[in-house]
Amino acid sequence: QVQLVESGGGLVQAGGSLRLSCAASGGTFSGYVMAWFRQTPGKERGFVATIDRGGASTSYTDSVKGRFTISRDNAKNTGYLQMNSLKPEDAGVYYCAARTYYGGRNLETDYSRWGQGTQVTVSS
Repeated sequence: QVQLVESGGGLVQAGGSLRLSCAASGGTFSGYVMAWFRQTPGKERGFVATIDRGGASTSYTDSVKGRFTISRDNAKNTGYLQMNSLKPEDAGVYYCAARTYYGGRNLETDYSRWGQGTQVTVSS
């Protein structure tokens, strides 16, 4: 089973950028669909973006379209989330997740593998 470790979170001013990374180990990364979720205090993890196994298909929640880009490098067993034009409402703990199929509603329960999360703070 693949294990996931996120990195790249931090404090950034509104309008700034961050790139999150998700390093995979212990499994065949290219065999997994990857996604990013965000959690804020008192709320469940919400879907942000997903990318299929080969990187050809992506999907985003409406609030980040045009600002965030999900990508992956299967040779490096790493996925990424480039976040530009950050807003205070983008803040939260970002989790990398993986599953074996693409599509559907991208609910938290659809994903079986999770990282430990990385904190993103956006100051106004």
